[in-house]
Amino acid sequence: MLEAVIVDDEIKALQSLSWELTNFSDEINVVASFTDPFEALTYLDGHTPDCLFLDIEMPTMDGFQFIQKLKNKDFPVVITTAYNQYAIKALKNEAIDYLLKPIDTDDLKDTITKIKKFNAKNYTAERLEKILLNFNSNPIHKKITLNTDGKLLFLESDEVLYAESDGNYSTIYLVDGQKIVLTKKLKEVNELLPSDSFFRIHNSYIINLTKIKEFLKTDGYVVLQSNHKIPVSRQKKSDFLDLI
Repeated sequence: MLEAVIVDDEIKALQSLSWELTNFSDEINVVASFTDPFEALTYLDGHTPDCLFLDIEMPTMDGFQFIQKLKNKDFPVVITTAYNQYAIKALKNEAIDYLLKPIDTDDLKDTITKIKKFNAKNYTAERLEKILLNFNSNPIHKKITLNTDGKLLFLESDEVLYAESDGNYSTIYLVDGQKIVLTKKLKEVNELLPSDSFFRIHNSYIINLTKIKEFLKTDGYVVLQSNHKIPVSRQKKSDFLDLI
């Protein structure tokens, strides 16, 4: 059964929606309701319902501001409003649907169906991600796991040439010429790469030690098998020489 939270500053509107939802009591249950959006935010900081019904027109904080302040957004939001002009904006602000007041029973039925589909899809994706991550943590088949563009990539160490820092981003360069941009600092990327074959040779670079073709001692560069020249920092030079 779905657990729902309702936020609406108008007590009559809140009670009306709660009453409408009793028609679907075998599918959805209202676990909490609030007329004060700040109290609702506090509650949602520690609870994750299956859906949130949220009024737009509230005097102390409108619904869009409420969504922005939500720390936990792992549930679908349904906007409730008496004004049809909010519909498009609602859907652009991470709402799964909107309901016009007074709420029609058939519209509510369609919304509940959307919520159930949304939760089923996201549950499956979350469960699959956990299975893949647990599988990959096994030393027998451990790979480099990268989370990017809404998907998990599993790479063999031998597929990676080097990684380069770009401020709060990093780029992974692969043997086949592909580039993978990650929203991670190089320090975080370094923690994802196996230490037995990767070395942070410079503040801006991590290299695959198995891909080194040459070390130009005078110039302070390594040349990879791809002919990329990567600088060796003075601070890392001694540790690097010990490794090779």
